[in-house]
Amino acid sequence: MALPALLAPPPTSSPVPTAPPAPAVRRVPLAVAAALAVALTAWVGSQHGAQRAVLLLLGLGLGAALFHSRFGFTSAWRQLVAVGNGSGLRAHTLLLGTTATLFALVLGTGTGLFGETPGPSAGTLGVGLVAGAALFGVGMQLGGACASGTLFAVGSGQSSVLLTLAGFITGTVLYAWAFPLVDDLPAFPALVLSEHIGWAGSWAVTIMLLALVWLVATAVQRRRVPPPTEPPPTATGAARVLRGSWPLWVGALVLSVLGAGVLLVSGGAWGITSAFTLWGSKLLQLVGLHPEEWLYWSGSRAGQLAAPVLTDTVSLTDIGIMVGAALASAAGGAWVLHRGIPARTAAAAVLGGVLMGIGARLASGCNIGAYLAGIASGSASGWVWGIAALGGTWVGLRARRAFGLGVPAPRDSVC
Repeated sequence: MALPALLAPPPTSSPVPTAPPAPAVRRVPLAVAAALAVALTAWVGSQHGAQRAVLLLLGLGLGAALFHSRFGFTSAWRQLVAVGNGSGLRAHTLLLGTTATLFALVLGTGTGLFGETPGPSAGTLGVGLVAGAALFGVGMQLGGACASGTLFAVGSGQSSVLLTLAGFITGTVLYAWAFPLVDDLPAFPALVLSEHIGWAGSWAVTIMLLALVWLVATAVQRRRVPPPTEPPPTATGAARVLRGSWPLWVGALVLSVLGAGVLLVSGGAWGITSAFTLWGSKLLQLVGLHPEEWLYWSGSRAGQLAAPVLTDTVSLTDIGIMVGAALASAAGGAWVLHRGIPARTAAAAVLGGVLMGIGARLASGCNIGAYLAGIASGSASGWVWGIAALGGTWVGLRARRAFGLGVPAPRDSVC
């Protein structure tokens, strides 16, 4: 296929439907979320310093951006594998490319705030990475959300995803408990492009690979002509900024800037799932158990478990994402508690969460900490994670049917 054809807007089987209007503002949830955001920020700033308060604020922004753009990894891969709709994956390439550009500037110059020296996110290349990412791919299709999606869905009041989060935390704790069994799986050392061709070369290779992914996603969509994605409710005009849905490309740009902000402020890339292990282990301590005696929490991690949760950088951004999503969804009239969850849906949510928790820890990261941060850092581990998770998605789509969960079909009006 000629390049001009690939660059043209890819077709869908029917026109994209008009987005419905946004419901009225949910005033009570909005007031509660706003009060919580202010109180948490003030408390963290006064007790633990400006750096951690800024991380919480960045988390609030990430949660709002994730909700407004409905920026998903689970749905993007499901739509691509099931019906060939590549719009979500193309949005990933924009997010990854913009983040890689910002990371190259930050990491290449060694620029950091609050005295931090930023470092790349890179994982080893081995059994744990591949198996963990594949398990994560299965789990996110059963649980209905990825790591970032779980947090912003919980913040927007989706009760079924709260079960996914509970399973997610359980899975990470199970991994920590079984850590001696998986601590030494076969693996090659991390491969970071900047160590071989410099940051400029690393950035150039990453952008070329992402351009290839964009072209492949476009070619697949042109061949399969899938249903369009269903637009979420939105406000119009200036109100769209606070009450409407954002285009995916806007979400990608905002998320990349905020993610680079996390790198500048904390010295490490945006991550999510290590906090779940901490939360689960803290809960075990509250009921009289002793996870601090596990091998996982020895050495450098011992101080993390002993310290307050609100000093943990990943916990701060995770909490911020949930509160930020609550603010955004309440402003958009979309905050609602879902009741009457079918038993099979609940079982799939918990099982999916457990698989994602185990998988994320096996792979040393999730769709954010391993995939996004890895590729943006010029690490081969991010690409391997993405390929393995895509394979897990294929399995997960078949597993969804066993739980009565929907899978997009070519004859659907929307996917």
